[in-house]
Amino acid sequence: MNPLPAAILNVVYYIDENQTDMNKLLIIALLLFFQISSFGQKPRARDIGIPFDGNTGKFNAITDVKGVKVGYSTIISGQGKNVRGKGPVRTGVTAILPRGRNNNPVFANWYSLNGNGEMTGTTWITESGFLETPIMITNTNSVGVVRDAVLKWFVKTGWYKEDFWYTYPVVAETYDGFLNDIYGFHVKENNAYEALDSAKTGYLKEGNVGGGTGMMCLGFKGGTGTSSRIVKIKDSTYTVGVLVQSNFGGKKNFTIAGVPVGKELKDTLNYEFKAPPSYQPGDGSIIVVVATDAPLLPHQLKRIAARVPIGVGKVGGHGENGSGDIFIAFSTANKSAFNREDNTKVEQISNDQINPLFEATVQAVEEAIINAMVAADTMEGINGNKVYGLPHKLVIEVLKKYNRLK
Repeated sequence: MNPLPAAILNVVYYIDENQTDMNKLLIIALLLFFQISSFGQKPRARDIGIPFDGNTGKFNAITDVKGVKVGYSTIISGQGKNVRGKGPVRTGVTAILPRGRNNNPVFANWYSLNGNGEMTGTTWITESGFLETPIMITNTNSVGVVRDAVLKWFVKTGWYKEDFWYTYPVVAETYDGFLNDIYGFHVKENNAYEALDSAKTGYLKEGNVGGGTGMMCLGFKGGTGTSSRIVKIKDSTYTVGVLVQSNFGGKKNFTIAGVPVGKELKDTLNYEFKAPPSYQPGDGSIIVVVATDAPLLPHQLKRIAARVPIGVGKVGGHGENGSGDIFIAFSTANKSAFNREDNTKVEQISNDQINPLFEATVQAVEEAIINAMVAADTMEGINGNKVYGLPHKLVIEVLKKYNRLK
């Protein structure tokens, strides 16, 4: 839950002195409701009682890593029969800017659990060790238009201060064709611009937003989710933040806090398929972006990205053949590392101290996926195909049944 602003705390103090117990509870509940609404925040996994390990940052989001900004473009229109090129439309674009609007490349690396998907620009990341562009996430058929739009945005905004430059935008995807008119190509240049231009720090919307708008996950509605962890290594404190576009997994494998929630809810709110394209359990994908302010070099960031599948596996992802499970990690430390002309000096955490960052990555990935599902609302898309949002109350009852909650 978001921290209460000072003004609300003052009101809580006043009602504590002047109201009956019942009135206090009612007023506090209303304050909490309006406080959440004021930030555009829906309840998150922790808010409904789901337990997780680890300590989060202030926002419990990738934006807890200083300088990271996230923006969305969400496209929702139409209903009923799919008319190619007209809709219904349930899609969008997500933009992650590692240093905000400062063009200062960061050390990065990537990892693929199963490669039935796409993330452009990764060949040069492997070769150079640097991420030089924002990270964009959209639907499968819109990678090209978003990639081209990023290049045009660089020209439009003067992102590169050099007369001559070249770069390879990083654009990833997951498939939303069960709900979205994906062959109608509704993502345009302006949607990429909107995501980039709206990028901000602080609290982030989750669920049916940005590139995650039309996504499905583990038998329920999926989408965009985020989480963070704070870790201490010797005398230094570091942040690990994660953002996921979650669109993977079969319901039978869905697990929360070690509890087989999917099996318990196997006959509850299943996908409603009316007309093609259909869905096979296990199809879909997940894109995960990991950010940290810990001073890690590219080979260490590869190790961070390679721990993401552990978090995915904890909730039920098995890297199925039909799933594109692709992950990227970057570090905002070493701000002077990128230089075209001069030698630079960089700082590095030793490998023997890196375990807390591995653990933080696993924990934040697990929670970000569940946050995406908790925030996502039921959505009906093309031809009446329907995917239900996670039933919060039933999930809590299942967790109580297995003694994971009191």
